[in-house]
Amino acid sequence: MEFDKTRNFNEEAEIFKVLGHPVRLKIVAGLCTRECNVKHIWECLGLPQATVSQHLALLKNKGIIEGKREGVEVHYTVVHPLAKKLIEVVS
Repeated sequence: MEFDKTRNFNEEAEIFKVLGHPVRLKIVAGLCTRECNVKHIWECLGLPQATVSQHLALLKNKGIIEGKREGVEVHYTVVHPLAKKLIEVVS
């Protein structure tokens, strides 16, 4: 393998950084298996709603997940291909 000094890994490093938190990793792993709303996520993880919402906001801002509004609920899903691939590798 050759080292490519022209290759930029900034996006990959950012994804690794965001997924480096255990709670965010759990959230993304769960969302890779099924789309769900914030209530379902915090009930499954046993965490306060505010904590889960903060993590979801960061994941959304980094382009890892997207939320789709259905009535009063927002259903989240993983959209970033590298995040999906990383979950596949660690699962």
